[in-house]
Amino acid sequence: MFRLEHPIHLLGWIAIPILLLLFILMIYSRRKTLAGLGNPEILEQMMPRFSNPRLWFKFIFISLAILFLSLSWANPQWGTKREKVKRKSSDVFIALDISNSMNATDIAPSRLERSKKFARKLVEKLEGERVGVIIFAGNAYVHMPLTIDYSAAELFLDSANPSMILTQGTSIKSAVELAELAFEEDNEQYKALIIISDGENHEPQAIERAKEAHEKGMLIYTVGTGTEAGAYVPVNFGGYNDFKRDKSGALVRSVLNEVMLEEIAEAGGGKYYNVTAGDEAILNSLKEKIKEIEKREFEQRMFDEYESYFWIFLIPGLLFLLIEFLISYRRSNIISGRDIFK
Repeated sequence: MFRLEHPIHLLGWIAIPILLLLFILMIYSRRKTLAGLGNPEILEQMMPRFSNPRLWFKFIFISLAILFLSLSWANPQWGTKREKVKRKSSDVFIALDISNSMNATDIAPSRLERSKKFARKLVEKLEGERVGVIIFAGNAYVHMPLTIDYSAAELFLDSANPSMILTQGTSIKSAVELAELAFEEDNEQYKALIIISDGENHEPQAIERAKEAHEKGMLIYTVGTGTEAGAYVPVNFGGYNDFKRDKSGALVRSVLNEVMLEEIAEAGGGKYYNVTAGDEAILNSLKEKIKEIEKREFEQRMFDEYESYFWIFLIPGLLFLLIEFLISYRRSNIISGRDIFK
């Protein structure tokens, strides 16, 4: 497997077209200046040893030096040993509610931003497990499949926002059903679902669905975000900021439905947490609960040894640099006035 250890150094190649532009401008300016001094043929006789082709040779060799040295600094590597690594882990999906009600600001800066911050910390805590991300509102979608790439999981969580799902609402039932499908078919006892939501569920079947999922081996934990006092839901209509209103025009206050979230967690064999109780306590508890889940073994192939080949490009790069340095702007006296083919 080929890779560049430091690909950022390839940005050095940008210098080549810049140098070419400057070189062309320099030649144009020089010709314009000489034309203003007199007849070009007479000026050429006054500078018999100046060589225009040598300018181009110097430019070509300095460009080749930059090309090869940048590639050398990027350190091309080739995997020399493929090792099969066996890991044991549980599979955990984080289901993040991105419905419009999550924009309420009864928790600063908003329910959604507070939930995303908590979810990122949760991913860090679950290191060693396979983690996936589900986003849901009126429908549910797998935002990122199960992986051990925790940095990617955090990026996917950061990008989550209500505009990703057009159908609004809070369908926890859809999130549970999708999680069941997203887990591998042979995974019957190594899986957990952590739902982060304000609990404004509009489907009474969610509790029954959580119970059915638990009977098939899934553990379901819920994390409530919001307050019982609640807050108005900010919305934007054609660039105009307002708050969500009912059919009569009255403002709609969104409140945390802790009862619903507790019942879903109980039906799913898990536990309910309120995000206002403090991240560290909740994260440690969830980590311990996930650790209790039986782990299963899976094989992961990776390249664990790489051999560097920077020297292949370093040597010609230095050689081109040396040649450019040795090329003079003036014609050599050795061949001046001689026919080198005789």
